[in-house]
Amino acid sequence: MMYILNVNGATTNNAIQKKNLRKHMSKNMDDLEFKQTVLDTKSASFCGAKWYNATIWLGSGMTTSCHHPLPHKIDPIAVQSNPKLLHNTPEKKEQRRQMQCGERPAGCEYCWKIEDMGETYISDRVYKSKIYTDEELNDAYTTDFNEDINLHTLEIAFDRTCNFACSYCNPAFSTTWVKDLKNNGGYTDLVSDGRNHFTHSHDSNQLFGLNEYNPYVEAFFKWWDSDLHSTLRELRITGGEPIMSPELWKLLDWFKKEDNTSDCSIAINSNLGGKPELIDRLVEARTHLPSLDVYTSCESMGIKAEYIRDGLDFNSWWDNLVRLHQSGITTHCMMTVNALCLDTLPDLIFKILYARQELNKEFAVFSLNILRFPSFQSCLVLPQNVKNTCAGRLKAILSWDLHDFERGQVERLIEYLHTVETPHNEAFEMPKLHNDFKQFYQQYDVRRNKNFETTFPELKDWYMTL
Repeated sequence: MMYILNVNGATTNNAIQKKNLRKHMSKNMDDLEFKQTVLDTKSASFCGAKWYNATIWLGSGMTTSCHHPLPHKIDPIAVQSNPKLLHNTPEKKEQRRQMQCGERPAGCEYCWKIEDMGETYISDRVYKSKIYTDEELNDAYTTDFNEDINLHTLEIAFDRTCNFACSYCNPAFSTTWVKDLKNNGGYTDLVSDGRNHFTHSHDSNQLFGLNEYNPYVEAFFKWWDSDLHSTLRELRITGGEPIMSPELWKLLDWFKKEDNTSDCSIAINSNLGGKPELIDRLVEARTHLPSLDVYTSCESMGIKAEYIRDGLDFNSWWDNLVRLHQSGITTHCMMTVNALCLDTLPDLIFKILYARQELNKEFAVFSLNILRFPSFQSCLVLPQNVKNTCAGRLKAILSWDLHDFERGQVERLIEYLHTVETPHNEAFEMPKLHNDFKQFYQQYDVRRNKNFETTFPELKDWYMTL
């Protein structure tokens, strides 16, 4: 069975969720049994993430309970007196009430669509609830929905400062993308970019400068100092590029205090393209943290990777990844499967697998995250023969000693490349996606001093026909 995840700006993915499963009475249950006997006995819409998990963008003051519901605004005045309102917003409290009553919150339709396919279909509300204990789930279900709840798992972004401008990213998450659009104007003639990723600088995603007072950042540290540090088990820090944020280092320095009582595990999403001294600080930080996982993104090799992830030096990225692993930091490689990576995606996986023979199996545990937005950059826009070639090469990877999670990811991608025809239900028809593909990369080449045809010769003939 195949499930396609929306991973743009995703919160803690299934890899870390499954890694950190907590012991509970139902620990040996399969996913379906857990859904039927633990979740649905409370209510048919109950999800632990609505109480115990959050993504919070401190630069824009937005939050959501996971990466499926659309984010909503946090009151900047209210958090100054009650920092817990960073998470416990009126919107979330109303959704908790609905779940306690067996009603389906509208923002969670991603999971409802999967579950409505049949009783054996497992949505993310199962995976996102299974990481909490039976006692915690019972407490959530029986607690008054108006009560402020402390988090156990959290993803935060302090700001969108980033030295990369990856082709599938956008200015909401990268100041380098912002610079491009402010210098050159928005991309034009894109008809399928319904979210307007590339038309303007998305300044609402960064309301405060790095040196300006930010009520949301202030509220976070107040909450952290008071009791969040004692209840939070997993904190994931994203961006932008978080190692460029002074707030990240302020947080990590907190763990140097002799009286700190937190056993919270820290995960950082980094492009590993920062200055050498910042990589040095990550290595040093590991010595005083309970644990540190670094998640980095790359899905291609050499000049093709550098084309996709503008700002990347592939060799430096690889060297930094190896160095972090050798320093005792747990490393992960998040591969965003898009239209430009299929030719060398298997090569990158093989490079990791060969490196494990010298290092160990825990080096760069990889995930294959299927890009859905922007739709015209989906791998599904490519000719079927290109997709089939990649799928065939991926099959060879299955003969290697993989983590179970990795094996499932590879099998899922193979099936996806063979069977799925559209990135998502609302996607435009293929001719419009092809138009936007050509329009975007023609403009991208001019703005970034790149050349699609020489970088991707295997796609040149097809590209010229678009």
